[in-house]
Amino acid sequence: MKFKNLTIIIAICFLALTVNAQKTDDKSKELLDNLFKVNGGYKHLASKKDVEFTYEYRLYGEVKDISLERHIFNGEHSWGRYDFHDHHVLPNRKGVAIQSLVHGKPSITLDGKKITDKKAIEGTVFLRKVNLYWFAMMYKLQDLGTIYKYLGTQTIEKTTYHKVSLSYDESVTKKKFNDEYILYFNPETHLIDEFYFSLPEMGFNKPTIRMSLEYKLIDGLYVATIRKIYDKKGKVRGHYTTKNIKFNNGFKAEDFKL
Repeated sequence: MKFKNLTIIIAICFLALTVNAQKTDDKSKELLDNLFKVNGGYKHLASKKDVEFTYEYRLYGEVKDISLERHIFNGEHSWGRYDFHDHHVLPNRKGVAIQSLVHGKPSITLDGKKITDKKAIEGTVFLRKVNLYWFAMMYKLQDLGTIYKYLGTQTIEKTTYHKVSLSYDESVTKKKFNDEYILYFNPETHLIDEFYFSLPEMGFNKPTIRMSLEYKLIDGLYVATIRKIYDKKGKVRGHYTTKNIKFNNGFKAEDFKL
């Protein structure tokens, strides 16, 4: 009898967790379901174990950062080697910079020497998390604490997009800063062609920053290999290119420790 009651309690807790995983309306759920039918959802991404790719960032056309990125999906461990870094990572210092975030612990070196500067450590945490998130974002839209609201349609260059707002429940994420998004779903491909986002850690508290995406199908996964961020005048400000993508490399968290 005790075991039966325990089973019931576990079932109720699991149901509560499932219900609270997302808050959404019917139309938003339909759009998300169609997206996950196309890309397979996070389980599909996680089945690849890990990824390595070359990441290039340009600011108004000028190359600013080039890194070799390595990420492990289970545990979200991250490592990046910057042979060229003129913007995000130690911009005024020469040499090979390596960042890592393993089990939530950040570390950064320059030509093999540990950097202890507080700003550099904080930047390491931010970049390791955001670089992995941008790569995996379209597969992480079912994360716990997500809140969706359908906003109607908007026609852009003859395509009528479905707009959905995405925010996060702070009581679930336990984060000081929670980004907000406005997602644009393509009615034909079911992919998200662009979105607006906030960046409260940088002072952008509303989803006013526009990002567009171009996808390639790699090993059965839709990867946004080109991402563009626009300024207020509509000009491309930041250009991110992801290339030389390799999945399932056999990386272990210990490999990323510095």
